[in-house]
Amino acid sequence: MANVTIDIDLPEGITITGYHRLGEAHGFEVDWSWPERWSCQRCCHEQKAHWELTGKSRVLRDLDVWGQPSFWTYPAAFHRCERCHHRQDLIPPFKRKDASYTYRFEQHVVRLMIGSNEEEVARRLGISAETVARIVKHQVSPAKVVDPNKVITDVGIDEISLKKRHKLYVTLLTDLTNPERPEILAVKSGRDEAAATQCLECLTLEQRAAVRSYRVDMGAAYNSVCARLLRNAKGVIDRFHVAKLFNDAIDGERKKNHAAAQGEVVPCPAQRISLANVVVSPRPQGPDGGGPGQAGAAVHATSATAEAVRTAGTFQDNFRHDDEAAGIASANPTILRCH
Repeated sequence: MANVTIDIDLPEGITITGYHRLGEAHGFEVDWSWPERWSCQRCCHEQKAHWELTGKSRVLRDLDVWGQPSFWTYPAAFHRCERCHHRQDLIPPFKRKDASYTYRFEQHVVRLMIGSNEEEVARRLGISAETVARIVKHQVSPAKVVDPNKVITDVGIDEISLKKRHKLYVTLLTDLTNPERPEILAVKSGRDEAAATQCLECLTLEQRAAVRSYRVDMGAAYNSVCARLLRNAKGVIDRFHVAKLFNDAIDGERKKNHAAAQGEVVPCPAQRISLANVVVSPRPQGPDGGGPGQAGAAVHATSATAEAVRTAGTFQDNFRHDDEAAGIASANPTILRCH
């Protein structure tokens, strides 16, 4: 029997204790350090945790493995308060309450929503469209909080459209402290200064003071908010935005240098031009002198015929009566066509 080794990127503190292959799916038994003390949600009494196993297992949907769905399983346990006897289930650190999927699966769903819709994402992941809508709603909900003890040194802010045709824009705040494992910290509706402010306000004052750099686009909205709330951080512009602006500037200068080629042709009667005044370059060059142009050859006219060449439109009509006498084949008119 062949053995296969699978490398799984796990959250910090999570270990895999078992593996099961279930048809075209993968099942992983996971474990973590259970809390030793517990505070009752009803009476707020804090005591030593006494976990009782129910004999059942909880199953959570996680990221796909080799294009196939994977699931995490862990033993179901609960703690009963010694004062009010309130029962509280064990909530793992990698999922939220009343959810059957992990945190990173929710973030994966949000990323898939970029340029897509709920039905397509649901079909791709094998879940219902209602589940996708519920995940997106929770991600943009103000109730989502960031762990106040989390150390964050680098963040990124950008806007995305969660639906096609540029509908439902949201602003993402991403933790880039570990570039190999970026994490979405907050998602807020809109793509303006208010949305960026709401995202950064999800961090505590200490966390914002610890940020050293922020990645944003070149828009004024996000830059002004980051400069105001992240006093100790420096802005880093995405290289793709810099390359786009550089190419636009170069393209604008190129168009300025060839304004005559961008003008419209003025209709007028064709004029006869003598072949003695037209010179065809032996090495075809484009309008900028660096390569073949649209005509395939650069046609140089003397000052006496320059105006006629610009207004004639094509040489095919001009040389209709002179081509045969000059020995130029009229079967290839594109060689002597001017635009």
